[in-house]
Amino acid sequence: MRLLMVGDIVGRPGRTAAHRLIPALRREHGVDFVVANAENAAGGIGITREIAVELLEQGGVDVVTLGNHAWAKREVYGYLDGEPRVLRPVNYPPGAPGHGHGLFQTPAGPVGVAVVQGRVFMEAIDDPFRAADAVLADLRRAAPIVLVDLHAEATSEKQAIGWYVDGRATAVLGTHTHVQTADERVLPNGTAYITDVGMTGPIDSVIGMSRETVLARFTTSVPTRFEVADGPARLCAVLVEADAGTGRALRIERIQVMSEGK
Repeated sequence: MRLLMVGDIVGRPGRTAAHRLIPALRREHGVDFVVANAENAAGGIGITREIAVELLEQGGVDVVTLGNHAWAKREVYGYLDGEPRVLRPVNYPPGAPGHGHGLFQTPAGPVGVAVVQGRVFMEAIDDPFRAADAVLADLRRAAPIVLVDLHAEATSEKQAIGWYVDGRATAVLGTHTHVQTADERVLPNGTAYITDVGMTGPIDSVIGMSRETVLARFTTSVPTRFEVADGPARLCAVLVEADAGTGRALRIERIQVMSEGK
């Protein structure tokens, strides 16, 4: 089975790049299942129902994952409750809108997907290690293939969780920091790992945001409103090939593709 994980989609430039490139990548690589993180798809923060529907119905995406910005648009809460293909982090406390994991059927077999959010330099939510224990035990009963979107800030925490679940997940793929890392590998017990998949969004930016607005905050310490940058965009992703019977990853490959036009 071949799985494609698309890194954080940022604003309109990221959405345009995703819509243009994901269907082509599916065909080129014979992809069976696509997961895309879109927690920054709506103006750089959060997601709307309309954006999620476009990605799922027209953009070649099978599951949309979110992170700590899942709650940025309050009007989407009801949609999260009713749409199992859009996942927020599993380790928010009971009562949070939406679903943190799901089981999905494909022609190549079932796939489990979960989002786990870190705590270092982020919100003090439930323990991601214990959350990973629970969700992997649940999903592995139904599907040998399980992909984890690991949404976290600290590289050390991401690596620690990757080692912690090695052999229990097919892939642990980092999101949130928007810069693709070069440490992709298959861990000894068969889990594909990368610290960060990267960003799908404007390249002449600071992690997707306008350079001018970000530099103003850094140089003056005065709060400024960030805006999504304009200009050419790039899609960052990883391709994971796995044994559909055992769930073990066979290889992982980084992908970067420029999107032409606006």
